[in-house]
Amino acid sequence: MNDRLCYLNGQYKPLSQAHVSVLDRGFIFGDGIYEVVPVYGKRLFRFDEHMARLERSLAKVRIGNPHPREQWLERCRKLVAALAENEGVGDQVVYMQVTRGVAPRDHVMPEGISPTVFMMCTPMKQATPEQRHHGVACTTARDFRWERGDIKSTSLLGNVLARQMSADHGAVETIMLRDGAPGGPWLTEASASNVWIVKDGALLGPPKSEHVLEGIRVELLHELCEEEGIAYNLKPISEADVRVADEIILSSATKEVLPVTKLDGELVGHGALRGKPGPVYARLYEAYQRAKASMST
Repeated sequence: MNDRLCYLNGQYKPLSQAHVSVLDRGFIFGDGIYEVVPVYGKRLFRFDEHMARLERSLAKVRIGNPHPREQWLERCRKLVAALAENEGVGDQVVYMQVTRGVAPRDHVMPEGISPTVFMMCTPMKQATPEQRHHGVACTTARDFRWERGDIKSTSLLGNVLARQMSADHGAVETIMLRDGAPGGPWLTEASASNVWIVKDGALLGPPKSEHVLEGIRVELLHELCEEEGIAYNLKPISEADVRVADEIILSSATKEVLPVTKLDGELVGHGALRGKPGPVYARLYEAYQRAKASMST
């Protein structure tokens, strides 16, 4: 792994030779943003959508975009090709991180410094056939993270703590519920995934807000639902809605779509499908595979 090629501030080098200053604001403050692009068969999936989100995150934290999109694409392709050639890996993820840069430690945003840009590729860790066949277990927790979940920030300690809560129970994700409004708690997202429920054949997700990262799969699933004739709606979802859902589905760059069949130790769903992946998940998974097969980047 240490010999894998990465990109850092204008240079390609092995990971073992990539170093940043201890005064980098990403190290000191977590003052930066990141993006993760899935790669299938050496082709980048939904690249433009991921770059648009990177640009939105940069703008929200007031860091200038250090490269035009064409340059980002060129560097992604070079790293993807290197991992494919050296390790025979076709399905990968590209990790891109931009911090504000190096400056004396001060909370005020400094002016006139250059952002630190880091990129690397790793093999994609995909869901197993067993997880897709049987579904996965999740736990729930109060959403104790900061108020700007719409920014894909490198300040991920809250997410780390949340994910560890499910790992401690042998589950794959922690589904977060936020207090603060009548009728809640309300579903936001999981520690590293978007969360959906199915009710009466419709796919439902939380509305866009500062508490929820705008996952790339949010719009993708909207497109897939239209193709499949599945009703789709973004609306406030209460904890009670989650617990009586017909299906619960996770989505992310690496999970794609993944069925949740156990929540806090209780089986999800009703009747003969209780505790089993549901029909809406099955249709969306197949549609997702078709979308991958048709990509061109």
